[in-house]
Amino acid sequence: MKTAVYEAFRQPLTIQNLPDPTPETHGVVIEVRATGLCRSDWHGWMGHDPDITPPHVPGHELAGVIVALGKDVARWQVGDAVTLPFVCGCGACPQCLSGNHQVCDHQFQPGFTHWGSFAEYVAIQQADINLVRLPEGLDFATAASLGCRFATSFRAMVDQGQVTAGQWVAVHGCGGVGLSAIMIANALGANVVGIDIDDDKLAFAREMGAAAVVNARQVGDVVTAVQDITHGGAHVSLDALGSPQTCYNSIANLRKRGKHIQVGLMVGDNRNTAVPMNKVIANELEILGSHGMQAFRYDAMLAMIQAGKLCPERLIGKHISLEESLQALVAMDTFAGVGITMIDSFG
Repeated sequence: MKTAVYEAFRQPLTIQNLPDPTPETHGVVIEVRATGLCRSDWHGWMGHDPDITPPHVPGHELAGVIVALGKDVARWQVGDAVTLPFVCGCGACPQCLSGNHQVCDHQFQPGFTHWGSFAEYVAIQQADINLVRLPEGLDFATAASLGCRFATSFRAMVDQGQVTAGQWVAVHGCGGVGLSAIMIANALGANVVGIDIDDDKLAFAREMGAAAVVNARQVGDVVTAVQDITHGGAHVSLDALGSPQTCYNSIANLRKRGKHIQVGLMVGDNRNTAVPMNKVIANELEILGSHGMQAFRYDAMLAMIQAGKLCPERLIGKHISLEESLQALVAMDTFAGVGITMIDSFG
């Protein structure tokens, strides 16, 4: 199969032909029709993820068609069109048995714990637990875009943040995660403030439903700006970027008893970043994470998509080939472009 591979961290990727994967007894092999280019892939390439040992094939947001089955797979057939969460569960640990596959004790993550979807084919474990059937009319690129950024944002807004109509939601960082959260929170009836340093991304945030935007480079203090717009602070605030400053701002701009949700990865030197704990205590704030979403929760998200309340296809900014991904991945730290980049040409 044709793949994009890096032989060492922070070294150029190359196109290589590698043996096709075979399914485990409980797994499947998927022919990849589309896979997203995500900043998490860049973090992996940088060496920020301890699960990765080069040589490695990145890619964790995918959709495609099943081409091979393990003998113990009961719910799926060759030819089924599917997608999956980027965090897959084992189905047997205490977390999975409680319904929290997204924090499985033995989680499987294509592109991290195993080779991923920057390839013509990818092997997936525990298919009966982790795969999601594509509804009729949902194209592969849109389906692939759900797996990490959109599903994680859906869980952040719906399950963790429990956002309701009329609340104020602040979203720090208007990349793929942030734009997804803005669209979802707006669909839930919330008033959303988008914060970024790029006017083009802020303009797109307005298109996705932001009621107000803040350019962090053009205001004296982001926290004060958000508090002024929201008349006292956000009810729910999301750090979609993952930096000491955006994390701090997201917590500090909350109103009393507000909720901060961390989705942007805090890695490397930022792994143990400082937070305004005095505000957390005095204002009874909640600090939450969102780490993917269980496959069985996709039904709610897909229902909103089919009803036209969510339109994730609008978040796709660019379609590229597997060859073009070699340069696109290593350039992700420049934050260039608007929306999600999708790899959907493997020839």
